[in-house]
Amino acid sequence: MTPTAVVVLAAGRGVRMRSTLPKVLHLAAGRPLIDRVLETARAVLGPGGGPLVVVVGAGREAVASHVLAVEPAATIAVQDPPRGTGDAVRAAAAHLAGAERVVVLSGDVPLLGPATVRSLLAHLEGNPGVPVAFLTAVLAEPSPYGRVVRSTKGTVLMIVEEKDASAVELALHEVNAGVYAFERPFLDGALPRLDTANAQGEYYLTDVLAMAVESGRPAHGIPVRDAAEILGVNSRAELARVDGLLRARVAEAALDAGATLVRPETITLDDGVALAPDCVLEPFTALYGATRVGPGTRVGQGSILSDTVLGAGVTVKPYCVIEKAVVADGAVVGPFARLREGTELAEGVHVGNFVETKKARLGAGAKANHLTYLGDTTIGERTNVGAGVITCNYDGFAKHRTTIGAGVFVGSDVQLVAPVTVGDGAVIGAGTTVTKDVPADALALSRVAQENQAQGGARYRERKGPGARPGPDRS
Repeated sequence: MTPTAVVVLAAGRGVRMRSTLPKVLHLAAGRPLIDRVLETARAVLGPGGGPLVVVVGAGREAVASHVLAVEPAATIAVQDPPRGTGDAVRAAAAHLAGAERVVVLSGDVPLLGPATVRSLLAHLEGNPGVPVAFLTAVLAEPSPYGRVVRSTKGTVLMIVEEKDASAVELALHEVNAGVYAFERPFLDGALPRLDTANAQGEYYLTDVLAMAVESGRPAHGIPVRDAAEILGVNSRAELARVDGLLRARVAEAALDAGATLVRPETITLDDGVALAPDCVLEPFTALYGATRVGPGTRVGQGSILSDTVLGAGVTVKPYCVIEKAVVADGAVVGPFARLREGTELAEGVHVGNFVETKKARLGAGAKANHLTYLGDTTIGERTNVGAGVITCNYDGFAKHRTTIGAGVFVGSDVQLVAPVTVGDGAVIGAGTTVTKDVPADALALSRVAQENQAQGGARYRERKGPGARPGPDRS
């Protein structure tokens, strides 16, 4: 293979996005648009490949910082002020040393796959004498793309941008996808000849194709197999369309890999999500980020998971919210539970309805089934946490940790005021406020002794008046 460079154009202002965030950093299926373009570029170049140059302009600091975090080997070129695609490629030209062919991609076209770009590059390499090949598509609604003008014999004559097109040219349905492969010597000779004699007063990269034709050398327009690959993002509506297509791809791949998606059209999956065979996602679930779901695990209706790992055979009952947590094999969560960042549930743990955890580690077989808050907590194996238990982890100034041993029974409505440690096998009576450590196998009680007054209830009613009965609660 002849040494190749890839140039990614990411200098656009994205005016129609109505956003202060640079266009290429907007998310589709959970990832910035440009990330997928960079992945395609890297796949085309291969390990140790030629230069990867990203041209930035508007919001250059944010874009450049993100690009270098994703692709540290990339080179940043600056286009300032923005003067069109031809000028953007000129800004990259000084960084293409050693390359004999140059591929140009757009940072806002995330659906384009490496195989399509490789086929374009292979076409150029397989046709000596052709200085440029580019991708085209036939669209029922060709606006706002530039139109491909061909001769009666089908050879490419030029690309005309929509704002410069005549009525006859606007009626054409074959459009330019904005993806090019150039012979480097030809591109180097053509770029200095570009001018701004057009409706937008910009340097059009598309004019390079007309230069090839005028010099007697052909420009080859290669139709893509799937027109969706060339969809770009210039507005919120286009972003939503691309987002939907990417998520549909993820869902289809998950189904092909053996996951069950019940009513997949209602399920939201980021493309970083991994689903094992035989897992089940019920309707209206949403899985974001780097979430992993193990084999045989079931995620109940309406649950939302972010950057979470679920082991094998886990049951997440409906309407749970889980973020940055790890849940081991066979655990049961919910319904209506919230596991916050730093939660780790070992094998067979049960966390039930209206239980909230944060930076809590529960050992194998531990249970907290009802109406409980466990924050900054370590709980040992087989410990049972009753209803209404609270770890009081914040004193108004700092967070403190509660440590509960193995085989402990924590009664209902207990408050554990951190920092505090409960030893293995201890029992804490219902309603107790624990303010000091509890030794192993001890019984901890802090409630006031109960007093029953004979006929006290009757006397109470007499004081309220003859025949008085409790009224409706207006609280």
